Amino acid sequence: ENPFYEAFDDILEICAAHDVALSLGDGLRPGCLYDATDEAQLSELRVLGELTLRAWEKNVQVMIEGPGHIPLNQIEYNMKIERELCHGAPFYVLGPLPTDIGAGYDHITSAIGGTMAAFYGASMLCYVTPKEHLGLPNANDVREGIVAHKIAAHAADVALGKAGAIERDHAMSDARYAFDWNRQFELSLDPERARELHDESLPQESFKKAEFCSMCGPKFCAYKISKNLMKEKNVK
Repeated sequence: ENPFYEAFDDILEICAAHDVALSLGDGLRPGCLYDATDEAQLSELRVLGELTLRAWEKNVQVMIEGPGHIPLNQIEYNMKIERELCHGAPFYVLGPLPTDIGAGYDHITSAIGGTMAAFYGASMLCYVTPKEHLGLPNANDVREGIVAHKIAAHAADVALGKAGAIERDHAMSDARYAFDWNRQFELSLDPERARELHDESLPQESFKKAEFCSMCGPKFCAYKISKNLMKEKNVK
């Protein structure tokens, strides 16, 4: 019943002529944990693998869409079976969501699964918003979803030892130790939000040079206490 499937060879001819890459979707991906990694999902993945080879024969690039709703203990397998059945074609995942009860917070649910998926080989994360399963997202929902998945992708890059990934984290540690608040905002994945939350309790510009935040205050900041102790002992 899928006209794109029936006319796939014709579509490939058009894509090859215009250098268009294809995203091969998975209409049978699991929409809940009940259906995770079932035979319908895997059968479709085999078909996507066949379509991948047909596309490559026509010199058309493809990427494969993945699940979906997958419990944490099945995410590694899903990444590996895609590489096997789809011949190493790039895999992008919708989350995956490792629980079905995160309504209103599914950007977090998705980022949890997405971190594992990226660590085990997903090529791209498709962001999910807080409005997922509840309604059409607005601009702020989209923003929150994108930031959550940037965090997930970066966490996976750090764990995988991707070149340059952890340097940003090290720079943040240095900025925190130096109480360089503006530098901390710049290094954050969402600088605007970081600055906004800091300024809720310490809005004056002078606090951008303060050696504390509102969490521990000037007397109990661990960084400040540590720096003072090292100064006393002349430790650099």
